[in-house]
Amino acid sequence: MKTRIKWIENVAFMAESGSGHAVVMDGAIEGGGRNLGPRPMEMLLMGMGGCSAYDVVYILKRGRENVEDVDVDVEAERAETDPKVFTKIHMHFRVKGEGLNEKKVERAVELSADKYCSASIMLGKAAEVTHSFELIN
Repeated sequence: MKTRIKWIENVAFMAESGSGHAVVMDGAIEGGGRNLGPRPMEMLLMGMGGCSAYDVVYILKRGRENVEDVDVDVEAERAETDPKVFTKIHMHFRVKGEGLNEKKVERAVELSADKYCSASIMLGKAAEVTHSFELIN
């Protein structure tokens, strides 16, 4: 797996994945940017949320659960001094479907957190990562 990052201007960069997809990352206006895209640290959280949501959907579908929608809110706290690493990350899953088994949803979230989501497990080496979920029928 690889990616290429190219400087555009000021504090804006284009990131292109090995699979050919691209995204612009930029800084805030007060930091010299034009606010054209997410910040690099936001990209880390988005990747973590996407990785874990993918796992939860996949696990539930394999378990024959009638999952209709999954969304995840990811909130993080950072250290106050450089390097401003994440110190706490909380992921809250909202899983929608008719007749969902609460234990299976809980297990899917746990499996993603503890076994499958590489991004979550990697960030968990530096930050306290917690999870919660709710069912929506």
